[in-house]
Amino acid sequence: MRTICSWILMATVTGAAAFADQQQPAAPFVFGYANKLSCVPGEEISFHLSSSGGAVNIIFERQGATSEKVLEKHDITCGTHPIPDRASSDGCNWPAAFTMTIPAEWKSGCYVATMVLKNGNQETRGTLQFVVRSGEPGQNSKILLQLATNTYIAYTNWGGHSLYAYHDRDGLQGHRVSFDRPMNSQYANWELPFVKWAESSGYVIDYAVNSDLEFHPEILKHYRLVLSVGHDEYWSAPMRDHLEQYIADGGNVAFFSGNTCCWQVRSEDNGRALTCWKQWYNVDPLYRQGNHKLLSTTWSHHLVGRPENQLTGVGFLWGGYHRSHGQLMDGPGSYIVHRPDHWLFEGTNLKRDDRFGGKDTIVGYECDGCEMTWTDGLPTPTTNDGTPQSFTILGTCPAVWAPGDCWWYDQFPKDRVGAAVLGIYTQGGTVVTAGSTDWAHGLRGNDPAVTQITRNVLDRLSK
Repeated sequence: MRTICSWILMATVTGAAAFADQQQPAAPFVFGYANKLSCVPGEEISFHLSSSGGAVNIIFERQGATSEKVLEKHDITCGTHPIPDRASSDGCNWPAAFTMTIPAEWKSGCYVATMVLKNGNQETRGTLQFVVRSGEPGQNSKILLQLATNTYIAYTNWGGHSLYAYHDRDGLQGHRVSFDRPMNSQYANWELPFVKWAESSGYVIDYAVNSDLEFHPEILKHYRLVLSVGHDEYWSAPMRDHLEQYIADGGNVAFFSGNTCCWQVRSEDNGRALTCWKQWYNVDPLYRQGNHKLLSTTWSHHLVGRPENQLTGVGFLWGGYHRSHGQLMDGPGSYIVHRPDHWLFEGTNLKRDDRFGGKDTIVGYECDGCEMTWTDGLPTPTTNDGTPQSFTILGTCPAVWAPGDCWWYDQFPKDRVGAAVLGIYTQGGTVVTAGSTDWAHGLRGNDPAVTQITRNVLDRLSK
């Protein structure tokens, strides 16, 4: 309680000293952010840069099966701009150093701009990331991968804080984060291994970001399969509404991810900021207003009443950690097969009670599961937790919450042992869930079962 009281006290402090600009980092440095998370060919995008001095070069690369350089710009004038005290929550407000129109020939994908500051023979580099969506959705691919950009910014503490206290400059937890500042991307850890495997395997994929599900939902109807890969933790209500309608209308989704749709966020500033009060839901202004359905806390909280299981089939309440946070550190990191005759396992030669994925620890970090009962050695969902009636459990692996997590939920036991769950349901469209953040690591390691299962999902559900 002392932490939140300290935060409230700081929030009420007035006077110039409380809101002075932050100290610049030691030179040399170069930082930047784009004014858009995604755009289409023909659309303008601006890059807002700050450096310790001198002109900056920018190298643009598309990060797919390989890293492909598509453009290089030289001698961009870039000054040293203030880092506002509230940069983390309200943005940096730096001027645009460079604006360009996305070329028509740029393929949909994740693009990285590397900023190079030269000082004699020394080079200092920084990066920023943006996505190019297809200008003609669905024409070249029926598969849409939406990147977990909300999660990226939630963990970014540049400028002071993130939505976590462990790396905050004051040891406090923020409740609002801005995209108008340099962002720490998690793309390389999860989505990129998937993308490298998929594009190298001949799959053509279109790309988007989390907020495109909220602000550009019209693109969804052009695709047969929408993908979530890795750590897709923070979802707004419009994002979820639009994807659930897509499923109801017959669209398919594959969650090759874990801890998925755990926290409800609210977009602000036309999608350039996110608010999430997390465990401090009773400090969210909507709490006193009685608007509990949109509280920026866990989707599974009883006041929100919309557990993520209803979308993904599984949730963190019945999952937890595996080989992470000190939990099950000697765990197998693999799924045990329960129903090998299912089409998901076609071509794998897996049998009941076989395990797969352990070499690459595909069950790792954060995992999602569901409440289940066991009959004759086979698990069946109870559906009491929101998991759809048609959900079939295909694989499981133990998962456990870390000590202290339970106090975030005021109606939850302290001794829950859950499981990562691989499963599937059909409710209009078909939804596959991997139940683990680390599924893509099996693709990076070329695990034969993981690659075959992923092929089965992409081939069947993208038609």
